[in-house]
Amino acid sequence: MKQVVIIVPKEYANLASVTGAFQILARANGYWLGLGNKPKMEVRIAGFISELKLDGGFFSIHPVNIEDLPKTDLVIIPSVSHEYVNVIKHNTALISWIKEQYKTGAEIASICTGAFLLAATGLLDGKICSTHWNAASEFRRLFPNIELHTDKLVTADQGIYTNGGAYSFLNLMLFLVEKYFDRPTAIFCSKVFQIDMDRNSQSPFFIFQAQKNHGDELIGQAQAFIEANLSGKISFEELASKLAISRRTFDRRFIRATGNTPVEYLQRVKVEVAKSTLEKGRKTIFEVMNDVGYSDDKAFREVFKKITGVSPLDYKAKYN
Repeated sequence: MKQVVIIVPKEYANLASVTGAFQILARANGYWLGLGNKPKMEVRIAGFISELKLDGGFFSIHPVNIEDLPKTDLVIIPSVSHEYVNVIKHNTALISWIKEQYKTGAEIASICTGAFLLAATGLLDGKICSTHWNAASEFRRLFPNIELHTDKLVTADQGIYTNGGAYSFLNLMLFLVEKYFDRPTAIFCSKVFQIDMDRNSQSPFFIFQAQKNHGDELIGQAQAFIEANLSGKISFEELASKLAISRRTFDRRFIRATGNTPVEYLQRVKVEVAKSTLEKGRKTIFEVMNDVGYSDDKAFREVFKKITGVSPLDYKAKYN
């Protein structure tokens, strides 16, 4: 069972990002249990303080002692005060704790301006991240070595996840639900909490983000090419030639980086796009099949069922 910690920093934490993250993960876990599965995660709210009063004292958070927690698998950093320098200054112990958790295998997710606290750990150096567009200039001033993309709703880079501003953190939570549970659970949460799953400005292939944390730039280029050319015919011989390596070396590096052969990866990307389109319900199965580059109905149905366990028609009926 995964151990998830939503941290409470000193000075200030956005209440909605704390309670919202907790409620969505708790509901996902409840749905998972209702299907007859074992509990997937245990979610705690923790910090180095015993109480944090917010919004003129109308609300308060009572986190558990973070030093009493067992090993953590996922750390969630809420949105913090706009007095970023003070937040960092007063949370040195928490910053060290976050850094240590990542070193021992935990993944880290920051919500909105929580990226400032995450950046202070040094874990974002050389990586991409997002934060609220209104905080972009200050973020770049304080952390010039981090590649900031405020146009992205969610970013994923080597087990570190960030999101843009305000209530866009709901999409980050759906991303984490899909990653730690599965897509049907994420769809359930999107319906219960009325969150638009398609509200994003980055790649729609979230499920493959973990397969992009490999550090092989050449294979990353190959993945980007595959995702950009789904409707056409892709020759991996030609792709390997464009990347100036042999087909055998290309296949070996691709498998080592992603865990899939190039053909398997292509099929999975096509099916993920098809699933997303079927969930919207605006196109026929034939149109969806053509959109992802299949001309053979039988081949499309066989690949789709192999990966999802159901036919395209059944999937559309169930998740549309």
